[in-house]
Amino acid sequence: MKRQPIPSSFLGDYPLLLSEVSRTGRLPRRDELDAFRELGERAAERGFGLQSLVGLYLGETRRLWSTLPGVVSAARGGGPEGHVRTGDAVLGAVDGAVAALGEGHERAQRLAVRQEEGERREFIDDLLYGRSDLSRLAERAQRFGLHLADRHAVAVAAASEPYDDVHPAVRRIERDLLGRFGQRDVLLSTKEGRLVCIASSGDSAVLDAFARLAEDPGPGCPAAYRVVLGREHSGASGVVRSYDEAVEALTFADRVGLNQVRLSAEKMLVFPVLLRDRPAIADLVRTVLGPLTQARGGARPLLRTIEVCAAAGYVNAEAARRLGVSVRTLSYRLERIKALTGYDPGDALQRFSLETAELGARLLDWPDTEL
Repeated sequence: MKRQPIPSSFLGDYPLLLSEVSRTGRLPRRDELDAFRELGERAAERGFGLQSLVGLYLGETRRLWSTLPGVVSAARGGGPEGHVRTGDAVLGAVDGAVAALGEGHERAQRLAVRQEEGERREFIDDLLYGRSDLSRLAERAQRFGLHLADRHAVAVAAASEPYDDVHPAVRRIERDLLGRFGQRDVLLSTKEGRLVCIASSGDSAVLDAFARLAEDPGPGCPAAYRVVLGREHSGASGVVRSYDEAVEALTFADRVGLNQVRLSAEKMLVFPVLLRDRPAIADLVRTVLGPLTQARGGARPLLRTIEVCAAAGYVNAEAARRLGVSVRTLSYRLERIKALTGYDPGDALQRFSLETAELGARLLDWPDTEL
């Protein structure tokens, strides 16, 4: 596609300036430089690049050079000193005009970027909160490269410090994703201090790359301590659902103290199921684990024993290593759990009750929180 040439109207009073500077050797005035800054802004707003704009001015300079009064006079015998002085003045005017154009062009671009970021944030808020008409939302989504009729998944990352639009890690991740995948139905933004990535279901590589970059954003950027990948859903409401699932899974992971950095919301559906009937899970915790509070040292060490044994697959040597105790001490703790609760960790069904109750205790922050 052929690039549209810049109209000569963007030259403004540039030819007149060169003519006067050539005759008088004066410097460009402030109002003249301000006018060039405004021309640079207008050119950026019209979509003309700075390279093309500078090319227009340099081309005009070449066209006028042999007609400039001072240059012509020097060339006809005004003396080498006058020629150099006039040439320096004209080149100084060219330099000042081009610099002013660049300042105006850059200023307009910065403003456009800020406006784009504001509109993107507003779109993300409307999308994830469902505060806009669906047809209007779908129309706005096209501008940001999303096709809301498709299936999408949302990934959410959390770091030790809140993310914002100027966070160096955000800029690095966005630059790398765009460099690798281009504008492929993907949107990156920040929300409530977290970093959010929305990608179509056919681009699972995008979310994988996002997770890797969040976990290792590079020197000087804090790594995400948790990245959760939401499930795929279709439509605008599907994006909201995937985001909600990812945030909920992130909250649960923090609450129960999971060690994994990268998690899948699909693998954590047990948590909302457990809390769907909060009174029931609280009753289970009180009934099954309540007697552990009678143990010397309280319930915490025995709760930790149940958690680690489950994670180690009830291989006593491995569980003891993770707990930092001897196998003998571990066996004693398991016997205490059985004696106090009446539930035997060696029995599959009773072990399941203990593990479910222990997970519920972490979700409800028991025994620190009274049930």
